[in-house]
Amino acid sequence: MRRFVIGLAATAVAVSALWAPAANAGKANDTLVWATDRENPITDSSYLNTRELVIIGTLIFDRLVHLDEKYDPVPLLAESWKWESDTALDLTIRKGVKFHSGKELDAEDVAYTLNFIVDPTNGSLNRSYLSWIKKAEVLDKHKVRLVMDKPFPTALIFLAGAGNILPKGHYEKAPARADGKKDFGAVPSDGTGPYMVTELKPGQSVLMERNANYWAGSPKGIPPIGKILFRTIKDSNTRTAELMTGAIDWVWDVPKDEAERMQRAPNLTIENAKTLRFSYLIFDAKGRSPDKRFMDKRVRQALMHAINRKSLVDNLVGAPSELIHSPCHPDQFACSSDVTKYDYNPDKAKKLLAEAGHPNGFEFDLHAYRERHITEAVIGDLVRVGLKPRLVYLQYGPLVQAVHKGQVAVANMTWGSSSIPDISASTGHFFTGSPDDLSQDKEVIDLINQANGTIDPDKRKGILHTALKKIADEAYWVPMFSYAKFYAYSNALDFKATSDEIPQFYKAKWK
Repeated sequence: MRRFVIGLAATAVAVSALWAPAANAGKANDTLVWATDRENPITDSSYLNTRELVIIGTLIFDRLVHLDEKYDPVPLLAESWKWESDTALDLTIRKGVKFHSGKELDAEDVAYTLNFIVDPTNGSLNRSYLSWIKKAEVLDKHKVRLVMDKPFPTALIFLAGAGNILPKGHYEKAPARADGKKDFGAVPSDGTGPYMVTELKPGQSVLMERNANYWAGSPKGIPPIGKILFRTIKDSNTRTAELMTGAIDWVWDVPKDEAERMQRAPNLTIENAKTLRFSYLIFDAKGRSPDKRFMDKRVRQALMHAINRKSLVDNLVGAPSELIHSPCHPDQFACSSDVTKYDYNPDKAKKLLAEAGHPNGFEFDLHAYRERHITEAVIGDLVRVGLKPRLVYLQYGPLVQAVHKGQVAVANMTWGSSSIPDISASTGHFFTGSPDDLSQDKEVIDLINQANGTIDPDKRKGILHTALKKIADEAYWVPMFSYAKFYAYSNALDFKATSDEIPQFYKAKWK
C-alpha cells in the first residue's frame, strides 16, 4: 500500500508540474472534464460506435424517445405515439425544437434520419438497432409513421437507444474519401441536444458547450454545467494522477484494487455502481464442437453446482453485483429469477458427473476473453470436483468467431445488451437459432418468436417466462452474476451513475 501511495504521489507531482491546475479546476471553470483511453476522431456514433461517442451522442443529439429512471419510455423529440396496427407506429414530432444550426425540427428530418440509417448502402453502425423499420413515412409536418414488416414490440426501447435525429440533407455534406466514397462520419454534428460541439481535436479531445436554446420541458433537463470536455488519455496512471491533481473530474472502469486504494483520497468520490452487463458460461449443448460431452444435461448441471458464484460476487466483483439465475439482467424487462436454481453443491456435482459416466472427471478446453482472474476462479471450483479444464484465452473477436464455427464447447463470456433494458437484447439474442445459440432448442426459439410477435407486454412477459424456465431446466447456460463498475470523480461534482453505463452528464452539477 505504501509503495502505491508514494508512486501515485510522485506521478501526481510530475503531472501537476506540467499541467498545474487550480484546485477544483472544473468547478472554477464550469467545465466538467472526463477522460478515457479511447480516441474519438469524429462525433457521430453512427460511424464510430465507441462507448464514448454513445455518451457524447446523448449530449449533442436527442432521439425520439427517452428512458426514465425506471427505463420506461417517455417522450423526447416525439411528444406522443400510437400503434396504428401491429406493424405501424405513428409518432407526433415536437414543435418548436431547433437544431444547433438554427433549423426548426420537423417530420422530414425524422424520416430522413431513420431512412438513412436503415439503408444498408449507407453503412451506418446503428442499422442493426433500427433494421426493424421498413421505412419512415411523413404523414404531415409533425407526424411520422414507422412501417415494419412484422411486429416489433420493443420499438420504443430501441428508438431510445439509437437514432440521433439530424436535419434533412445532413449527410449530403459529406466529403469524399480517397476511394471516392462519402465519408459520412466527417460531417460536423448538428443535433438538438443540450450541448453543442465547439471544438474537436481528432483523437485528443471534444469540447461541448451548453446549448442556450435547448428546449424547455426536455426530460434531460436544462444542463447545469456550462462546458463538458472529453479528453483521450491513453495511460491509466496518467489519468489517475490528473484526477488526483484536479486536472480532470471524472473517470470510470477503475480496477477494484485501485478503486479501494483511491478511497483514501480526500478530494475524490469512489462509487461502485451496477451495470447491465452480466457474466455467464455457455455450453455447446447441440454438439457442434468436437467435444460432445456437454450434450449431456447431467454434465451441464454438474458445472452449475460446482461453481461458487456467490463467492465470485462477494470477493471478486463486489456490491452491487448480484447472483443471476437466467440469461438476462434482472433490470431488463421480462427477466425473471423464478426458474430452476442451482446451488453451490460440489458433492452433487460429483454425483452428476459419475452418473454421466465421468467419476474421475475429464479434461476440456474452457475459453475466455476478459477478466482472467474470474475465469481462473471458476477453473479452481471445477478442479475441486475432479474436472480438468484447460484455459484457452483469446481476444473477443477471435473467440466469437470460434463459437460461430463450432469450435467451442464451453466459454466464459460477458454481455452488455448494448445498454438496452429489455430481454430481447439478451435472451432474445442468444436463443433464437443464430450462430450465438449453442442450444438450438426449437421450443425456446418458437417461444421467443411468439413473444416477438405481440406488442402486448403482459402476454409477452408470460411467453418469455416459459422460455426462461426451459433454459434453466435444461442448464443451457451458467448465468453467474451482474457486473458493477467503479467510478472515481471529484468531490465537487454531484453525479449519479446509471446501470445502462451511459453517464448522464447533462444532469450533473457542481456542489
